[in-house]
Amino acid sequence: MTFSKSAICLAITACIINPAISAQEQASNNIANNNVETITVTSDFRQQNLQKTPASMSVLTDIEIKQRNAKHLEELIAVSPNVNFASGSQRARYYQIRGIGERSQFQEPINPSVGVIIDEVDFTGIGSVASLFDVKQAEVFRGPQGTRFGANAIAGMINITTNEPTEDFEGALQLGVGNYGSYDMGVALSGPASDSVNYRFAVNQLNSDGFIENTHLQRDDTNNRDELTIRGKLAIEASNDLTIDLAGFYFDFDNGYDTFSLDNTRETLSDQPGFDSQETAAFSAKFTYQGFDSATVLAIVSNAGSDLAYGYDEDWAYVGISDPDVNPNINPDYAYWEYSSTDHYYREKAVLTTELRAVSNQGEEIFNGSTAWVAGIFFKQDDEDLLRQYTYADSDFNSTNKSSSFAIYGQLDTQLNEQWSLSSGLRIENRNADYVNSDPFNDDISDTMVGGKLVLSFQQAEDSLWYASINRGYKAGGHNTDGTLPEDLRSFAPEYLLNYEVGYKVSLLDNSAYLRTAAFYMDRSDMQVNSSKTIEREDGSSEFISYLGNAASGSNYGIEFEGAWYLNDFVNVYGSLGLLESEFNDFVNAGGVSLDGREQAHAPNYQFNIGVNLQPSENWLINVSVDGKDSFYFSDSHDEQSESVALLNASISYLQDNWQVKLWGRNLTDEDYANRGFYFGNDPRDGYTGKQYTQLSEPLVFGASLDYQF
Repeated sequence: MTFSKSAICLAITACIINPAISAQEQASNNIANNNVETITVTSDFRQQNLQKTPASMSVLTDIEIKQRNAKHLEELIAVSPNVNFASGSQRARYYQIRGIGERSQFQEPINPSVGVIIDEVDFTGIGSVASLFDVKQAEVFRGPQGTRFGANAIAGMINITTNEPTEDFEGALQLGVGNYGSYDMGVALSGPASDSVNYRFAVNQLNSDGFIENTHLQRDDTNNRDELTIRGKLAIEASNDLTIDLAGFYFDFDNGYDTFSLDNTRETLSDQPGFDSQETAAFSAKFTYQGFDSATVLAIVSNAGSDLAYGYDEDWAYVGISDPDVNPNINPDYAYWEYSSTDHYYREKAVLTTELRAVSNQGEEIFNGSTAWVAGIFFKQDDEDLLRQYTYADSDFNSTNKSSSFAIYGQLDTQLNEQWSLSSGLRIENRNADYVNSDPFNDDISDTMVGGKLVLSFQQAEDSLWYASINRGYKAGGHNTDGTLPEDLRSFAPEYLLNYEVGYKVSLLDNSAYLRTAAFYMDRSDMQVNSSKTIEREDGSSEFISYLGNAASGSNYGIEFEGAWYLNDFVNVYGSLGLLESEFNDFVNAGGVSLDGREQAHAPNYQFNIGVNLQPSENWLINVSVDGKDSFYFSDSHDEQSESVALLNASISYLQDNWQVKLWGRNLTDEDYANRGFYFGNDPRDGYTGKQYTQLSEPLVFGASLDYQF
């Protein structure tokens, strides 16, 4: 295997392993012809060219992964317009698309708005293990996916596909080092196990001291990363009609969590640093049978079992911080005001999915040969046990949440004439959930939800597509965990969203440039938000209770652009831009404050990415890019906002036939910016005066990597 070094090799940026020789040849053809690389969407019902997919989505390929030296999805996601993430953890676990998505989970069970799937396995809500070694591409669907993915995709879906087994033996070794004591090593092997079985095996270990210095403990590794990823795949040709694709995973992320500083810096004072770990074993099996004339039948089974542990030092300080004998500089008025507390959460989560799908074959369309069809059934079992150990609780808190979902779906793709086509989809899903905790408190719910889509497409020419769509998405209801709530507030109903969208995709200048645009309006109803209620007791006193309810509606609308231009054999430029407006309607938050007309949290008004690839000679490759993001509200419970930011990234690579060396850097100007923020008092040195506290994002990081193919 060799790196191609002619023309715009910068366009493919020397991938570690191409999934097949044909892909390498196609990339070489694209380079020789100075063409934009053809990208295929793999996670819809049918594979199709991204430029001919009537939806707003980004496909982040191994090109972007290599350019940014991204090791985790959170380090890559800024390439996609109108996509944000919230930490409050060591690695990003929750994502927001077009301003919609959760930001954290503590005691309450939640239903995420953005799903994460890796090789057919559902990692929604536990996507901290989204490592990118040996990943082929990440597909980001923007807007509700009510037909294809159902619940947990009301805002969109992120689908990650790793590289496939190959028919010929090939392998790769990746070594990397960086600042903050970072280093990683990855090995991937692929080839034939027999005439009918191909395999792929990949293992990656990443370690880092993290970006925090704990000055009290005099340690620089209390927010460390220790992340092991093991993946294996088998592609089995069982017969002429049956293929079986098996995938197995093991993740062991044993990370520290010590990130919040009383001084809003990267220097902490915790005496009991936290942790954020996840151990997951998962598998998926896809059976594809093509023995029927009318349709291809797919059966997909997946299972993931995870042990998750998350905890933090609640006071962010050490015992004695307000003791004048320990800290002589303490204000005497605040002497001995401190408290000491930890909050730990241990979860066991098991997710099982099964799906049976029939996809009509080419030439077997119905309605006089005009309409291709898809029909399927889907089942999901999702069980989660929680143990919470909190310093100020009278005893440990335990809860169990068991849910099951059953869905039927169908889609018709009708060719109205040579240029016009109509796609219609419908999904009906029933979800039952039983919740019980040690308060004691128990609740059970049953929701039947309906989603779907109607998409009209106009293929103006071979290289240009117009579309208009209406999509309906939904998110299941859930439970409130406070046993003092009255019966009618102990659960909340599903949330629904209607997305109206028009888009245009075009290839330009003899396929040396492309543009993808979309304008959307999202109408949210029965929004699941933190609300509050004052309950009057029999003795005349009152109690203030915060809970999740369906107390609001809202709207999110904007425009998205993505494009690239291969100017010549030496230069190409690319970029994306997302513009977003969001607001609440008739909403009073848990603090009793009206947010009517205010922007929603984690919904920046703009996001952009712009970059250039340069190849001054056949052996040198240079990439420079800038990511930008507007300020946004951290939460719906206060008015604190982030600051707008622009980040400079770059890499320079030296290429040879079967190896490359790269120097890379992200956030080269070392900007301080936050991805999570709160407002409250937590510092005894100032008498617990309320102020903003933030979790700072990645600082200047840089390093070198070696990729070797054999």
